[in-house]
Amino acid sequence: MKHDLNNKNFERKAKRVYSVFACVTLLLVATAVPALAADDPLTVVNNLSDFIFSLIRAIGLILLGFGILQVGLSLKSHDPSQRANGMLTVAGGIVITFTKEILTLITG
Repeated sequence: MKHDLNNKNFERKAKRVYSVFACVTLLLVATAVPALAADDPLTVVNNLSDFIFSLIRAIGLILLGFGILQVGLSLKSHDPSQRANGMLTVAGGIVITFTKEILTLITG
């Protein structure tokens, strides 16, 4: 008897999960709005490139801040290995932050 109750509860939960999933899927399909693209494909590529490089710049700034934090904490705790890791993180953050400028400088 107890096994039958657990089985019925499981079936109810499965039906509920399936119905919620079906409703969410139907909602997503029904409210899909077509994206209007720009006329010039080169403009689209340039906009995507600018967006990606802005994300890369944000990641670089986060790494730069984390590296500065590591160096500061290493100075407080007198830990030379942490100081070296902090300096490498700062250098990596600077390189990642200025990736677009470095690539522009290399390619001309």
